[in-house]
Amino acid sequence: MLMTIEASAPAKIILFGEHAAVYGQPALAVPVSTLRAYAEVCPNPDGLRGLHIDAPDLGQHLPVDIHAETVDNALALTAKLVLQALSAPPPDVTIVLRSQIPIASGLGSGSAVSTALARALCLAVGRSPDLATLNHLVYEVEKIHHGTPSGIDNTVIVYEQPVYFVRNQPLETFTLGAPLTLLIGDTGIGASTKIAVGDVRRLVETDAAATLPIIQAIGEISQMARAALERGDIQAVGQLMTENHALLCRLTVSSAELDHLVVTARQAGAVGAKLSGGGRGGNMIALVHAENADDVVSALRQAGAVRVVKTVLV
Repeated sequence: MLMTIEASAPAKIILFGEHAAVYGQPALAVPVSTLRAYAEVCPNPDGLRGLHIDAPDLGQHLPVDIHAETVDNALALTAKLVLQALSAPPPDVTIVLRSQIPIASGLGSGSAVSTALARALCLAVGRSPDLATLNHLVYEVEKIHHGTPSGIDNTVIVYEQPVYFVRNQPLETFTLGAPLTLLIGDTGIGASTKIAVGDVRRLVETDAAATLPIIQAIGEISQMARAALERGDIQAVGQLMTENHALLCRLTVSSAELDHLVVTARQAGAVGAKLSGGGRGGNMIALVHAENADDVVSALRQAGAVRVVKTVLV
């Protein structure tokens, strides 16, 4: 009998540079290892043959056909790409997916589930692809979720380490000069990153003279933020977060709910705050001092955040 095996992948948050990263500007992102997606490889029930993916949270149970010419389901595409890359036949197993990561909230749920699924499938066929190959495969799946993805989500999640990301350039990691206490406040509003990315692209295409300087400014903030993070200058990091949020508002990717939580966090004592991810909903992040984290958490909840997750980066 096949022994049950499991793989997982973390959530992620973008600290700086979302949307601008699509246009070659740098971005900083970190894994949130306390929130994870899991993929469990289980024997098929008697009489069931082939590879199946069971995602009860999504209401999906999928047989995988690696010979299908067109695959528009992200889970089935993940399995197909992995098996093709490994030149492996589909195993007779069911992979059960579950996740702690809210969907459409800027935490990389799609990339995390795809990564966990890919890792579990590799284990099921007794193979272990290198991280670069896995990263490429998950990026291809990201196109279903985001249209023109920057590559940030899959990179941070697959490598599970803080990264300084510039599209089409070698991966760079960075270190923190001091611990960061971050609060992730969830608006409870799902939003499509693909739509937000497309809307920014239309701004670039219709009014490049006004839009490209905003994107450039976000990139410059990301560069300054990396230096501030590495020297442990918490105040500078917080100020840059607030400036980054203002620029994202000008790109039309914030929302009334996000703005409200950002202002609430700052008024409650956060060093800085901004939206994180695609925007229009999803999550904001607040940088706080450890000693007043609970006060900011309470304020965010009273302001309407449906969930507040605390994470400490070291």
